[in-house]
Amino acid sequence: MKKHILFFVTFSLIIPTICNAQKIPSSVRSRNAITNVTPRLENEFTDSNLVLGKPVYIRIFKEENELELWVEDSSGFKLFKTYAICDYGSEGIGPKVMQGDGKAPEGFYFVKPNQLNPYSSFHLSFNLGYPNAYDRAHKRTGSALMVHGNCVSIGCYAMTNDGIEEIYAIVDASLRNGQPFFRVHIFPFKMTDINMQRYKDSKWYPFWQNVKEGYDFFDNNNCVPPNVIVENDRYVFNAQ
Repeated sequence: MKKHILFFVTFSLIIPTICNAQKIPSSVRSRNAITNVTPRLENEFTDSNLVLGKPVYIRIFKEENELELWVEDSSGFKLFKTYAICDYGSEGIGPKVMQGDGKAPEGFYFVKPNQLNPYSSFHLSFNLGYPNAYDRAHKRTGSALMVHGNCVSIGCYAMTNDGIEEIYAIVDASLRNGQPFFRVHIFPFKMTDINMQRYKDSKWYPFWQNVKEGYDFFDNNNCVPPNVIVENDRYVFNAQ
């Protein structure tokens, strides 16, 4: 018997209730940060022919220490800015499998409004939602895995405070404008065929082959991120 685990749902199922169902958390710190960075962001969005408040999508690449922030436009999603990641733990690439292993997650996650933390001990943050359905199917453990500020980490994705303020302001604007959640897709490296060949002997290679399917889906579908489900303990990708 096939095992079907719903992981992502389509926007059409959520939008009708989002205005009534989910409030966006806020604090003095987050409001001050948003007030400070929004005028500059609005100018940068205009220069990029983008609109602040449109749906967003995030890709993270561990080996390159990069967080990409994409924004929806008329044709799909357009890369707005790439932010440097300060740190993501001491144990390098490879998925997180257990509490305390020093690893940051890899895979396909989504962030709803209640996962934003404007009171974070690490300036500002949002919870990635680890463990997701795939992680749970593989009995992976751990909790409170974040993207946050303060530039230090033992398993989260740590940004500079300036970087997290911009990222937080952008995702906050999108959620307030009706995006029910934003996707965060996390890769060990840019999953080109050349890079995959470099790691063909890794114990994680079969997992990364599955993850690469989601990476390729984005590139092959006009830069639109896939919906993701978990079926038979594997990620499966389909169009929104």
